[in-house]
Amino acid sequence: MAMWLPPADVVVSSPLMRARQTAAVFGRPVTVDERWIERDYGPYDDGPPDALSDEEWARWRCDEAFTPDGIEPESSIRRRVNAACEELSAQAASSVVIVVSHVSPIKSALAWALGITGTLAWRLFVEDAGVSRVDITDDGPVVRWFNRGGL
Repeated sequence: MAMWLPPADVVVSSPLMRARQTAAVFGRPVTVDERWIERDYGPYDDGPPDALSDEEWARWRCDEAFTPDGIEPESSIRRRVNAACEELSAQAASSVVIVVSHVSPIKSALAWALGITGTLAWRLFVEDAGVSRVDITDDGPVVRWFNRGGL
């Protein structure tokens, strides 16, 4: 079943090619914003999940202050995504703003909308091609959908 999305007024994309290609489908000019790029995994990018030890994985999942060497810390992602969300929120209050991004920034954007921090993001699973919707209301952001239509 196809998902209905309202027509986009504004389309923002991560600079990665796969995100820009998806954003182009909406038929509107695409603004590329570096803040929506996926987490920098440094030496682990495109590597196998077992490149980190079990101890590193366990600590990373429960200790917000810990990040394995060479990987972009959650605090960095949170800062850049929160700033992007704040900038887009005024526009999104009266327009349909579509952001095409990746797992870590999407989790951070949902945390921003819900007003949460910490390791809760590890408990969210972002589906490939999943759609999440955040409405900007007079009372602040409201998460309306999460992971609709994912593969």
